[in-house]
Amino acid sequence: MADIDDIDHRLLRLLREDGRRTFSEMAVEVDLSVAAVKRRVDRLREIGVITGFTVRIDYAKLGWGIEAFTELRYAGTTPVSRIVHTATEVPEVQAVFTIAGDPDALVHVRARDLGHLQQVIDRLRRTGDVTGTKTLIALGSWTRDSLRPPLPGAP
Repeated sequence: MADIDDIDHRLLRLLREDGRRTFSEMAVEVDLSVAAVKRRVDRLREIGVITGFTVRIDYAKLGWGIEAFTELRYAGTTPVSRIVHTATEVPEVQAVFTIAGDPDALVHVRARDLGHLQQVIDRLRRTGDVTGTKTLIALGSWTRDSLRPPLPGAP
C-alpha cells in the first residue's frame, strides 16, 4: 500500500474531476505551492497510483447512444483467457470483467441503436463458447469521477 496522505487524496479527486487541471489551480485548492503539488503528482505517477490521464466522451453525441451490460456464461471448462478473448474480438465491447460465480463475465457494450445492440449480442453468442447471455440496457449513469451526484428527481 502506497504512503498516501489526505492532500494526495484531495489531489487525486481534483484530477479525477478534471485531468487537465493545472498545478496552479490545484495548489490553491490544497494550500500548497505549485512546486509542491507538482512533486506530489509526479510521485503519485512514479509509484503507479496515477496510471495515466484520459478524456471522458459523450458517446451519444457521436451516435453511440445505447450503453448496455451483457452477462456471459460459458462451459465450466472454458479458460479465463478464452472468455476475455471472446469479448475483446468484438469492437463494440468497451470492457470485460471476469467475475466469480454465475455469470462468468460482465461485458460493457456501446451500440448505435437497439438493432445494432442485437447484432453485437448475436456476435457474442455465435462464438461457440458462450452458453448463455443476459443483457441490461443502461438508462442513465453516474460515476465517482462525476463532479457531483445527480439531484433526486432530476432526469
